[in-house]
Amino acid sequence: MTASTESDVNNFLKSIELASIGRPLGEVARFPGETTVNGVLTTRIELGFACNSAWERIREDIAAAARAEFGVGKVDIEFTMKIRQHAVQPNVKVIPGVRNVIAVASGKGGVGKSTVAVNVALALAAEGASVGILDADIYGPSQPHMLGIVGQQPVSEDGKTMLPLRAHGLQAMSIGALVDPDQPMVWRGPMVTSALSQLTHQTRWDDLDYLIVDMPPGTGDIQLTLAQQVPVSGSVIVTTPQDIAAIDARKGLAMFRKVSIPVLGVVENMSTHICSNCGHEEPIFGTGGADRIVADFDVPLLGRIPLDRRIREQTDSGKPTVVAEPDSELAQAYRELAWQVGAAQAAQRLDHSSKFGNIVVEERK
Repeated sequence: MTASTESDVNNFLKSIELASIGRPLGEVARFPGETTVNGVLTTRIELGFACNSAWERIREDIAAAARAEFGVGKVDIEFTMKIRQHAVQPNVKVIPGVRNVIAVASGKGGVGKSTVAVNVALALAAEGASVGILDADIYGPSQPHMLGIVGQQPVSEDGKTMLPLRAHGLQAMSIGALVDPDQPMVWRGPMVTSALSQLTHQTRWDDLDYLIVDMPPGTGDIQLTLAQQVPVSGSVIVTTPQDIAAIDARKGLAMFRKVSIPVLGVVENMSTHICSNCGHEEPIFGTGGADRIVADFDVPLLGRIPLDRRIREQTDSGKPTVVAEPDSELAQAYRELAWQVGAAQAAQRLDHSSKFGNIVVEERK
């Protein structure tokens, strides 16, 4: 096979639309090895996002396209995964041990943002990534309860940094792990932003592909601190279908764009209600809220998650859905959402700043 032919085949492979994520393969993958076509398509594909359980689906997409294009009988694909560091807003201090920071946010409370954040984090981990979760809701931290680590406190080995807590394969940090659960955080804005900065930069994160940040609702001090001090490579907006939630979600999305943080897409939570008795599915919160945001802002709809009693019961018990019922349809919905989040991040611009040394200009005498 000539180099030009191999290049043509690789270009064709890059153009294949992956049904599982709705994106061309070339947006989320690289081809680091040799590609051959001789009755069998043989190639190596390095995927840029966590999707171990989707490899067979991706293989089938490629095989179907290759059969139609080249007439091959089968494909021999070696899949690997490498999650790279993506570009962030300029002049922000990096977080050691973290490649990508993804903020999960909403315009208002009560839309299930924290539940989405923890299940997406767990799903990314289940799909093969190294994941941490930072609870940035200083006034109302919920991740310790959702992860079943209430009462556990982080340890400092050097007196300067804290080791993250561990739960269900995640690294986790929250102000809720540092104070009494019943103690109200009666703090003004500067104290809150200082606490967020310390939780972010003084936690000794261990080689994370993704740090999921569970944001508080709104567009206030915490959100501004995140934009100014935390290297965020992408954001996810959570809303429910009704107009009241969507109106505030639009504000949150516009805020991230204003501070130059990419919006990876929108999640419609509580999209429909599933009756626990008969299984009937009904859009009790209405329809169309997320669809209008997606159309008006030209961002992807990453997924729809139903309102199901089991999700609430499982997070209340400290074992969210992805770990409580990993083979359930609900867990699969979160896994597919995690694919979409990871793929949207993989399609963003890479961070090449580390490849260039500092330029020093000296006066010649």
